[in-house]
Amino acid sequence: MAGQNTCEDFEVEREGSERNLRINCVGCIYYPSIEDSEHCMEMIINKLIEIGGVTNIILSSDQNYIYPYEQTELLDEVAQVYLKLEQQFEIMKYPLVEEPQAQKLLIEHLSVMKDIILSRFKRDPIGAYVKAIRELREEKARNEGLNTQLKKLSDLQILKLSTIVDELSKTQMMQQLKDRLPGYKIGEREIYRELFEPSIKPNFMYARLVMDPPLKAQEVETYEIGKKDKSEVIIYDVPEDVTKKYYIHPPEFALSDEEYELLNGARDILAKHKPREEEFTDSKRMRDVFFKLSRDLLQEVAKQRNLKVSFQKIETLARILVRLTVGFGLIELLLEDEKVEDIYVNPPVGRVPIILKHAEYGELKTNIIPNVRDAKGWASRFRMMSGRPLDDANPVLDTELETEFIRARVSIVQEPLSPNGLTFVFRRHREKPFTFHLLVKYKSMTPLAAGLLWFLIDGSRTILVAGTRGAGKSSILAACLVQIMRKFRIIVVEDTLELPVTYLRDMNYNILSMKVGSALAGTSNEMNATDGIRTTLRLGDSALIVGEVRSTEAVALYEAMRVGALANVVAGTIHGDSAYGIFDRVVNDLKVPRTSFKATDIIMIAQKLKSPDGLTERRRITNIVEIRKHWEDDPMREKGFVSLMTYDAKEDKLKPDRALLEGDSEILKNIAGNVREWAGKWDLVWEEIMLRGKIVETILKFANDYKMPDLLESDFVIVANDYYHKIFEKLKDEQGYPESKDMLALFEDWMKEVVRKRGGQLI
Repeated sequence: MAGQNTCEDFEVEREGSERNLRINCVGCIYYPSIEDSEHCMEMIINKLIEIGGVTNIILSSDQNYIYPYEQTELLDEVAQVYLKLEQQFEIMKYPLVEEPQAQKLLIEHLSVMKDIILSRFKRDPIGAYVKAIRELREEKARNEGLNTQLKKLSDLQILKLSTIVDELSKTQMMQQLKDRLPGYKIGEREIYRELFEPSIKPNFMYARLVMDPPLKAQEVETYEIGKKDKSEVIIYDVPEDVTKKYYIHPPEFALSDEEYELLNGARDILAKHKPREEEFTDSKRMRDVFFKLSRDLLQEVAKQRNLKVSFQKIETLARILVRLTVGFGLIELLLEDEKVEDIYVNPPVGRVPIILKHAEYGELKTNIIPNVRDAKGWASRFRMMSGRPLDDANPVLDTELETEFIRARVSIVQEPLSPNGLTFVFRRHREKPFTFHLLVKYKSMTPLAAGLLWFLIDGSRTILVAGTRGAGKSSILAACLVQIMRKFRIIVVEDTLELPVTYLRDMNYNILSMKVGSALAGTSNEMNATDGIRTTLRLGDSALIVGEVRSTEAVALYEAMRVGALANVVAGTIHGDSAYGIFDRVVNDLKVPRTSFKATDIIMIAQKLKSPDGLTERRRITNIVEIRKHWEDDPMREKGFVSLMTYDAKEDKLKPDRALLEGDSEILKNIAGNVREWAGKWDLVWEEIMLRGKIVETILKFANDYKMPDLLESDFVIVANDYYHKIFEKLKDEQGYPESKDMLALFEDWMKEVVRKRGGQLI
């Protein structure tokens, strides 16, 4: 095929006894259809002449068009006839003549034969057959009145045409259509649709799964994942390899033969329904529609085939169909594993397995090898779902994936930035946001640090959560969101929706999400982050949460901090590994005026710390730093950074610094100065911070003692925080200012009642 296409790329795949011809039609200027495209048919026959017979023909484009053996054989017979005519019968070989009339007749014969053999035979074998029949009839009619030399040429032409007709008439193609040929108009392709009807399968059904464990592998752990459809996960340790293996056995591989038959039948029908591009903008609704359609279709196919399948199994098969048609295949199953943090699909796709980041074992190689068609299908869907460009001019796309069971941030890089092809990174988010209590459990912070941060949030301070990539910045910021009282309005500004806004809204938070354009994206119809943040200043008193400070929006963020228009906590994340590093980046890289940086009250540093062997990592908050306001040029030299808490590596915990223990904190004093009961009374402020830490510790103790880990989750923590504020108010009315021991006693009594109602038993 000519032009700007890639249809010359092909491979012969061997699957058992089958020999499949797979042709890459991505980017082809012609539609990948043997029945509708003469160019496609010619290209296929040329391949068959070149490589010999095959079992199936697969045209790979946005979907896979599979022509089974019966249809492939029709074209293979035509290819064999062409070879026979060319090599055995030398159909294009004519004798030399000198007589002018003979030369004229010879030219006419050559013209006819070129049209039949060279122009039509491979593109339109039926048209070539019909033309040969009609030309043979005409040649026989004029043969009678010719002189000897001309008659010799005519006899030769009759012989050649007869050979073509005889050979083609033996093929199954002509045998099946012989009653349709009278009156056939040469060039019409409608007739080919009676012969060729490919089964259409989505391109993301071709990921390879390695089922056998590695040689000499030792099983480390086995567990089950999945909310509804269960998958088995096995972790293997392989000698002489520092990277462990992650093997998943999805439900698709636990189906019976009848269920496979049912799934295949429904899948081929469903694959013919092509969602419109606008349907991808509401992916949740589209998935719901496809699920119901799949379920009804499976029931109908089961009824037609007299298969007895339970309704529960029908729903399982319907969910599989949704994953394999409008979903993201096995990626969705991996994201259902609560221990998975990141998933990497590296180029060249199809040659390397998917790699993931595991909470306990670090980076693991999976047994999934995705197909190039998988990757291109995912990229197309993410482009449509996000409404953002992904092309040569805009090779980076940041977006999100959200289904009934999973939330993830997705980053995609394509050529030319990724010269070896598409790259995907999926960052999994928890179903529920992190809480300070969970961070204390995992030793990322201490109860005292939780109490301090909770106090700062209620004190409406400006906080930056800093750290390296993967240090847990977004998780900490989400935990901060949970600590904001539900009576306050919250505005969240993000370029990629990572924070649990929907969850918090369902928990009766007054929260508004604003999605702005990505700093890395090119042209987009989205408002940029700078204008998005400035817009929040017009939306009334609110807490402002910025997903990540990346670029010029930093100027607008500090504008919001300085004017105090939001009258509540302002928080965001930023890349950096120290307070001075953040100052340097904000002032020198992001061009925020030096004095504006003073609007930052607290910088919290989170880091990933490696073990001595380098094989494991742990996340820790390593520093909580106060930014003072008296410096002019360099906060480091002029002691503008005051550490309130610092990580002690020997004890593996965050410990209070002297400034915090002695009350030498301007930020805490400012908070106290605005509260009548705390003004000038550091002991009460410290007591309040300690009390909040003890509240966190109390919940953690009850969760451990009664084996009720759900007490550490955000849905309970939000209720517990509300109760804390209510008993504070109650005791304040009774005592003037509540005693910490009374607060703690009331809270413990309430916790006991909560545990009793939930049926908890002391361990």
